[in-house]
Amino acid sequence: MMHTAEELLKLQPVVMKQLQMIFEKDRVGHAYIFEGGKGTGTEEMMLFFVQLLLCENPKNNVPCGTCRSCQRIKSGNHPNFHQVYPEGQFIKVDAIEKLLNEMSKTGLEAGRKIYVIHSAERLNVKSANTLLKFLEEPEGIVTAIFVTQNINAILPTIRSRCQHIKFREIQRDVMVKTLVDSGITQSMAATVSMMTSDLEEAFSLAKDDAFALSRKTVLKLVEATFKNVHEAMLVVHEDWLPLFKEREQVEMALDLLLFAFRDIVAVKANPEAMCTYPDLVPTWKDAALHTTFNKLSAQLQAILNARKQLQSNMNKTLMMEQLMLNLQEGKSFV
Repeated sequence: MMHTAEELLKLQPVVMKQLQMIFEKDRVGHAYIFEGGKGTGTEEMMLFFVQLLLCENPKNNVPCGTCRSCQRIKSGNHPNFHQVYPEGQFIKVDAIEKLLNEMSKTGLEAGRKIYVIHSAERLNVKSANTLLKFLEEPEGIVTAIFVTQNINAILPTIRSRCQHIKFREIQRDVMVKTLVDSGITQSMAATVSMMTSDLEEAFSLAKDDAFALSRKTVLKLVEATFKNVHEAMLVVHEDWLPLFKEREQVEMALDLLLFAFRDIVAVKANPEAMCTYPDLVPTWKDAALHTTFNKLSAQLQAILNARKQLQSNMNKTLMMEQLMLNLQEGKSFV
């Protein structure tokens, strides 16, 4: 979804500028650790950096994307670029030995060689030791990139020999804007940005018809609770229960329900607040006028308690019926 320099700059401005400065000043190190959680752009930024280092015609510290080298990196067949992935629980010694064999070959391509170890925390002691000598004394111009979600899980012998590049969690407003720029509606972008911090996962969720129906059903129930308990029970039995059958589905739906009542709290406190459902802000403002913070607090607690009941295998129908009664009364159940 996101591969351009402009998009990466928006998502990880500090990392982007750091890597571009390294390239511009010709201070490329022999080993880096890219540390970041899922969806923070570690893989995309790694590919950007590899392209930049191997590009034949970089401009303004950005790879051209069209030269032979850039095209070969995109297609995964550049002879000077090698990647290692875990096989099962660990990165095995065989994979490291194969990498070292490839790196030692005298290929047709001159210049820098780059290797990437994915999920580097899965290097066990034996694999790390096999790699260590080459990491310390590479043959020729070599750059290593270790990609991980947790630098502290990487063996100290590897960690101490690398420069640390830290990726920050993507801010929610940045994620929403990126999704909107990619063609997702503002309302859907705001909703999925509450469900995950992984941009790729958020994009998939936003394009998922099943999730759109889930969102619509939850909001239908919320509006029914504003009317009376009979309307709410009707939606529960006709729409909610037939759609949300598995525990994971019910958990997600309860989260969506919780976010709706949080929106009401937010707009009651600040009419300009960023909401999970911006398309419903007029409805939330009207609801906020007819309730109190105490009642909203009790309603939020009722939903949280329903999630606990779900975990303890309470009957889903009974749980939802009790929840509707408590949302009407503005009190939680235990």
